[in-house]
Amino acid sequence: MQNNRQAIRIWDLPTRIFHWALVVCIVGAFVSVKLGGLYMDWHVRFGCTTLGLIIFRLLWGIIGPRYARFSQFVRGPAAVARYLKGAAAPAGHNPLGALSVLALLLVIGFQAASGLFTTDDIMTQGPLFGHVSETISGALTSWHKLNEWVIIALIALHLLAVAWYAVVRRKRLVRAIITGNVDAREVPAGTPPTQDGVAVWLRALVLGACVTGLVLWIRSLEIVSDMSFS
Repeated sequence: MQNNRQAIRIWDLPTRIFHWALVVCIVGAFVSVKLGGLYMDWHVRFGCTTLGLIIFRLLWGIIGPRYARFSQFVRGPAAVARYLKGAAAPAGHNPLGALSVLALLLVIGFQAASGLFTTDDIMTQGPLFGHVSETISGALTSWHKLNEWVIIALIALHLLAVAWYAVVRRKRLVRAIITGNVDAREVPAGTPPTQDGVAVWLRALVLGACVTGLVLWIRSLEIVSDMSFS
């Protein structure tokens, strides 16, 4: 997409798909675990999909386009301090928002990874539950449950920040992550658009296929427990 005076493409299509797919998986995992029972199978599916999405995003943060890369938006404490004092925000994630992104990737990634080893001691267990001791599984199950509150808190802060930017700064962050475009007046002059075309999409498809294969392989390692009473 070419740069113009109205809008600039900042978020590539794979990054946007990742974002909304993660939203669906988090909501699905939360709802299914609260419903319990047979819905726990869906909880495991959402969890494994979330794991794949997090792995994809971590790798996309290395090989993805300009504004998706960690090297572009992760900054040190000095940059965060300057931003809080009123320094102009760069295109993409601002220095403070970058910390939110890293925190969410960390806690959601831990939730998905720890879920591989958990059990409810009734009928549901993670794919790798049978590959660790009961002590390790018990500890990861406890942390998995506690981490749910950390995720809720971070998501609440994230939503509040989005609302604050919309009301106070008049920045439409939700629309940007849907369309990929931001108002040219909201970024520094001369900001180049991101790459977002067939070459980028093919790179994402190859990466997505590899990550999907990895997650399916992990699921194939599941040791099915004998739940019969005979």
